[in-house]
Amino acid sequence: MTISPRADDAQARPRACDAVTVHTYETTLSKLAIADEAYYEALLAREAVNLAASQLDAKTHALVRLGALVAVDTESPGYMWTVEAARRQGASNDEIVGCLIAALPALGVARVVSAAPKLALALGYDVSSALENAS
Repeated sequence: MTISPRADDAQARPRACDAVTVHTYETTLSKLAIADEAYYEALLAREAVNLAASQLDAKTHALVRLGALVAVDTESPGYMWTVEAARRQGASNDEIVGCLIAALPALGVARVVSAAPKLALALGYDVSSALENAS
């Protein structure tokens, strides 16, 4: 199956690879493992192509991406776009925060402690101020 971005994508910029073929998981893993340049280019060229190739629903895709940001300990601004994308796909604030809970066993306490206030700011909640006011 070949997946292309929507034709009505107003912000679309022409790219060499605007579609990606969805393969078996074995073929996909092989392409990822060998750093197949054309495959990576197609996956990174358009959000719609990446979403379709992931075979995840849009909300799950956004939540997985959020988990990845926690894993790499991104800075606060990095969470803004991903939180908004998750909200657009129907994720609740509780589900968004749930990404920290789900990632905790794999990433450890220190990474989640680092991510929590940054994610909170992206959700419009200032943990530091709340803690100061509580004391």
